[in-house]
Amino acid sequence: MAGHRTQLVSLARPVYFSLLASVGAGIINTVWVSRLGGPAVAAVAVATNVENVLLGVALVFASGTTVLVAHARGARDPGALRAAVRGGWALCAVVTPVVAAGGFLLREPLARLVLGGHGGPALPLAVSYFAISMPGIAVFFGQQLVDGILKGAGDTRTPMRLALLANGLILVCDPLFIHHHGVRGAAVSTVLCRCVALGAGLSALRRDAVLRAATRVAPTLSTGASLRRTLTTGLPMAADFTLRQGGALALVAVVARLGVTAVAAYSIAYKVMYVATMAFYAVRQAASIHTAHTRGEGREERRAIGRQAVLVSGSVGLVAAVLLCATAPWVMAAFGAGPAVAREGVLFLRCVGPYLLLMAGFIALGGVFEGSGGAPVLLRVTVLGTAVQLPLAYALSGLGLPGVCLALALGMTVQCLVVGVVLRRAWPGRQGETAGSLVRAA
Repeated sequence: MAGHRTQLVSLARPVYFSLLASVGAGIINTVWVSRLGGPAVAAVAVATNVENVLLGVALVFASGTTVLVAHARGARDPGALRAAVRGGWALCAVVTPVVAAGGFLLREPLARLVLGGHGGPALPLAVSYFAISMPGIAVFFGQQLVDGILKGAGDTRTPMRLALLANGLILVCDPLFIHHHGVRGAAVSTVLCRCVALGAGLSALRRDAVLRAATRVAPTLSTGASLRRTLTTGLPMAADFTLRQGGALALVAVVARLGVTAVAAYSIAYKVMYVATMAFYAVRQAASIHTAHTRGEGREERRAIGRQAVLVSGSVGLVAAVLLCATAPWVMAAFGAGPAVAREGVLFLRCVGPYLLLMAGFIALGGVFEGSGGAPVLLRVTVLGTAVQLPLAYALSGLGLPGVCLALALGMTVQCLVVGVVLRRAWPGRQGETAGSLVRAA
């Protein structure tokens, strides 16, 4: 048990800082662009939100490749490992031109869509940003795949270093490019700095001993078969991520019924929660990699890994819930929220603790499902939870933001209960372990 916990923490820690660094790019751009006025901030904000949505597309080949590479590494099968890497690159090569070219050609309709209607003075700025960022999505997708391959090979530290490199360069280059080229300069700076990180990542792939050894053997599958296998593995994971993002956006529309003050408070509080929720997703990635490694070795360790993942992630969730409850007034003040917005935000942060705890366990267990080929089951559970959560939020919104928190907690409770049923039926116990022990831990 302790060995699983140590491995999960070792894998998750770099992933967490990598996720924090990735969020930093959008924040850095927004800070420097804010000097250009409101329309510029709006243009960059919606453009980076589009990139967050496209991350769901990248997960199809990035996450799928991570799991397949990890499984092949655990099985010590270099031929399967090489096939997994080839499948990831092949799928990336198919998807990237469609997204990059389509986004560039449709940049004006896309800008109108995300800005809502005509877009006003922010529209031409968003169009100019997309003219650079959409072709540059090829670099972003390449980065995601390189990170996925390295993580599957057991190296989560290099992706963290690459993320820190890219965002450190953006921090330095943004003022120069934005000063001379405005909003377009922000896009140019981001793409160029990511190019440097991608080059470093490709070099890291060539230096990795496990990956280098796999290049000396023939792949076990053809490129076409490898592509299909990557797609089959990664698509449910990407769909799960996209569904959660869509549910979060739909929830904003429900909160809007409470007024502008509630929306502002909810938006600030939700961003603050990212500090905790990204830790849950870091544990999820670690659990997925570790589970795939053990499954490749022929070991049945899902229950033990799941227990430790829940304990690690749940501990983070408990600490986060307590800290948010205690520091909520200072957190809202740090964002410069007015008295009314601060009051609503404090109320939300003090009521959201149960949801965070439930979410911590469910997200962590999701990594074990993904690493063992159970992502389609997890996707169905997410669909059910979202279908329950949104109507509940609408019905309970009359109670204000506490009602929304209650709906979030109830929706996550349903997902945890369903996963508990799946665990009892599908995951065998070992060494006298009771069937409900992992469910009780969750």
